[in-house]
Amino acid sequence: MSESSQTPQTLLSLAGFKASIPQFSDTVLVIIDAQNEYVSGPIQLPDVVSTTAKIKTLLTAVREAKGKVIHIVHSGAAGSLFDLNDYRGQIIDDLTPIDGETVLDKNKPNAFADTTLADTLGAGQAILVAGFMTHMCVSSTVRAALDLGYPATVAADACASRDLPKVGGGVISAKNLHEAELAGLADRFASIVSVKQILEGQN
Repeated sequence: MSESSQTPQTLLSLAGFKASIPQFSDTVLVIIDAQNEYVSGPIQLPDVVSTTAKIKTLLTAVREAKGKVIHIVHSGAAGSLFDLNDYRGQIIDDLTPIDGETVLDKNKPNAFADTTLADTLGAGQAILVAGFMTHMCVSSTVRAALDLGYPATVAADACASRDLPKVGGGVISAKNLHEAELAGLADRFASIVSVKQILEGQN
């Protein structure tokens, strides 16, 4: 069997869909699990500092535009990962919510599961997603958003993953895992754009 010489295309592009830049006036910024657990310790992310800076830039711009923001925090067991009563479970200081911003706890990767996120957003609300980790809670939430009717955009450089062990041995790097997950989401589930594109694309 010969290899295909065709240039790969996403399912969305084959269907004629073109990614658009979300407007802060009609999109809710959903920041997922931007917690200290990822800053240090066993699941520290290699790119957490630079990615947090990107999230902060995006958050600041949304606030200046009087846009809506929802912070999702993962709630873990006492004394374990994501203990909300410990430093490790708290939101990173640079991204601390302000008055008027909603904070929702979750205990599953999908931020819609067993939470009030859908009710808080309202039916059909477009969302702009940033946070941690790309391959886990960001992906799970964005994939669920399609099923539930919430158009999603992912701020590519405002998300990050960590190194993972490969099945059968070896390591897949955080960078490769992040890029592969974004490619998977871009195939069918979301528009994938950079923070710079988002900021420059505001009307």
